Amino acid sequence: MAYDPGALNASLAAAVGSDMGLMRELRDAFVESAARQADLMGRARCDANWEFAASRLKSLAASFGAVGLMGLADEALQGAPGDPVVLRKLRAAIEDFAAT
Repeated sequence: MAYDPGALNASLAAAVGSDMGLMRELRDAFVESAARQADLMGRARCDANWEFAASRLKSLAASFGAVGLMGLADEALQGAPGDPVVLRKLRAAIEDFAAT
């Protein structure tokens, strides 16, 4: 499933204007941080670690207006910790952001 990066682009443009270099730097930081939280979720060995990383991912996504990613993080919080289906969806969404 592809996630539209339009909201992320709009949020970044609102924050930095037309500075494309800064916009790219912020986008890279967003993708790196999101990937780090997804990785922590994948390595979580207890419910608390899963929930902590999913909550951080949800907050990050909300800060950047990435509504689809925020919804997936919420799905992870509401579902079973360690759910491989949710992890695959999260990783695919993050790869979509990284590809644009």
